[in-house]
Amino acid sequence: MGVTGFISGKLRFRGRAATVSIALSFLVMIIAVSVSSGFRKEIRDALSEATGDVRLVPVTLDWLSGTAPIERSPAYLPYLDSVAGIRSISPVAYRAGIVKNGDVVHGVMFKGTEDFAPADSVSLPVSIPSRLAAILSVSQGDSFQTYFVGERVKARKFTVVSVYDDITGTDDRLVVYGKLSDIQRVNDWDETSVSAFEIILDDAFRTEAGMAEKSREIGAVALLHSSDDEASVVSVSSAHENPQLFDWLSLIDFNAVVILVLMTLVAGFNMISGLLILLFENISTIGILKSLGMTDRSIAKVFLRRSSVIVLKGMLAGNVTAIALCLLQSHTHAIALDPANYFISFVPVRMDIMKIMAADAAAYLLIMLLLLLPSMFISKVDPARTVRMS
Repeated sequence: MGVTGFISGKLRFRGRAATVSIALSFLVMIIAVSVSSGFRKEIRDALSEATGDVRLVPVTLDWLSGTAPIERSPAYLPYLDSVAGIRSISPVAYRAGIVKNGDVVHGVMFKGTEDFAPADSVSLPVSIPSRLAAILSVSQGDSFQTYFVGERVKARKFTVVSVYDDITGTDDRLVVYGKLSDIQRVNDWDETSVSAFEIILDDAFRTEAGMAEKSREIGAVALLHSSDDEASVVSVSSAHENPQLFDWLSLIDFNAVVILVLMTLVAGFNMISGLLILLFENISTIGILKSLGMTDRSIAKVFLRRSSVIVLKGMLAGNVTAIALCLLQSHTHAIALDPANYFISFVPVRMDIMKIMAADAAAYLLIMLLLLLPSMFISKVDPARTVRMS
């Protein structure tokens, strides 16, 4: 244990407010980190599901009439499999349509995917966003009429098999999911024609910089290995198509950093006052230790060691409470949000252990550095006066 460890263990600290302050500060910090990570994961996952991280689309695609498709098995497709960071490549078909139920009419985008395979054996099944369900006043099992405008107007009756929460869409960007084959038939295509390829990247590349880099690489591969008779395609990243969402995520991250700094400073300054109380309460002990030949540095280690124990106890209490609250929120979604303002209906939390440990370590080091300031008080203590006073 050593001399400093033995002496620090004998010191009694009565500044409970400092301990509580540290626990609350770490509680707020861990929740801020978890909420920031939660928003980033939920929104990025939603964007990946809606548009992919990177899309290969034809230069001349007509979203309204569904003309100018691309080959489902282009010459460059096998070469994309060798690009590092690609998790999956999915063909999709798009077609803009006008949905109608009663007197309500609204424009939407239909998206056909291979993954959409509802258990219900109904004709023309679709999954619609909750916002559209509210606009049309329909629910699961209901049907609605749809009109597709082109050289001639086509009418189709779709059946709602599910309603999903769309955290990225607005009233003018509502997406209805259906079978790839159904949308291909609406576009008068055979199974060899699709609108685009949606590419999902590994988590390591799902940042603005990572998606931009992979978008350039994927576009270059498609350009280099496409055949002369294939339609030209361009590569577009999700970050490029949805800059407002990524700007909003950056703002969330900035707010989390501000909270981390503020809470660390609050905990540090509260701990400074606690250490000063500890020093004043043990001023005679400091004088005795000095008279016994102990250096100022060694005495400072005694009090810093005691302070470190207090900080670690507060950190542990704050971490345990924060993790418990985060687990409760992740399972119950008890705290709700307005999707119109926050793109999601609940406060998302994601406990990234590495980020939590990094926040704990950075805050602990900064607090201990701040505690070096009151430790300078030890050098001002005169052992002759303090021993005589005791």
